[in-house]
Amino acid sequence: MKKTLLLLSLLAATTFAAPIPETAKVGEFFAGCQAYSFRLYTVFEAIEKTAAAGGKTIEFYPGQKFSAEKPEAKWDHNASAEMIAAVKAKLAEKGLTAVGYGVIKLGKDAAGDRKVFQFCQTMGIGIVISEPDVAGMDGIEALVKEFDIKMAIHNHPKKPLDRGYLFWDPNYVLSLVKDRDPRLGSCADVGHWVRSGLNPVDCIKILKGRIFDSHMKDLNEFGNVKAHDLPFGQGKSGIADILAEYHAQGYPGPLHCEYEHNWETSVPEITQCMDFVKAWKPAK
Repeated sequence: MKKTLLLLSLLAATTFAAPIPETAKVGEFFAGCQAYSFRLYTVFEAIEKTAAAGGKTIEFYPGQKFSAEKPEAKWDHNASAEMIAAVKAKLAEKGLTAVGYGVIKLGKDAAGDRKVFQFCQTMGIGIVISEPDVAGMDGIEALVKEFDIKMAIHNHPKKPLDRGYLFWDPNYVLSLVKDRDPRLGSCADVGHWVRSGLNPVDCIKILKGRIFDSHMKDLNEFGNVKAHDLPFGQGKSGIADILAEYHAQGYPGPLHCEYEHNWETSVPEITQCMDFVKAWKPAK
């Protein structure tokens, strides 16, 4: 009990979402991985693999396996103080900055939503990524203001059999946030826009000033929901043009490679993605 209280007091001393440090940049952008790229592994392995690939930031997702020693434990906003302290120590060891958490549902359970924001505050994470229940946006906005943590709406691909799913449309996402607190915005999943048959650069222009996070994918086909990832620069997403538009808008990232192909052996390909970001330079 005393150990738990000590850990909680130590964590409380750093419960704020600090600005992303310049050391977390890969070239011109803050960049790293969505931990879902390593969903077959534990959160500690995801941190190690992100660092090995050259990433400097990481975005956690709820439900990842915690550790080999605790095979039943999951890493999410219900984590114990001991679990949080262990993950923070691993991040420090590998020189990574945790900047995002999601995708998670918000807007239906006020107490649950608060727990998500409290977890992010404790972790020093500044962005919650969600596909929210839009009826709960007032409550989400109140939490954003209270915690000074951004909420970014994620987009999956268009769903032809579900016309009620609208997050794929950047104009719809903008309509949800444009008249609200400026800390409400978009997590731009460029690969899912490609799957939806949308030009990512056009979408980024629509959401200018409201993009807080970006899931980066370079896909082998345009307009195909079953398209798969390739190293940046080898696919149809137009990654160089995306980086150019982000730079022109003054958006420094984070950019999170979410690589959903070759799950067990993806580190060399993700390394190529990080190398592409590192080598990219704006046109003179």
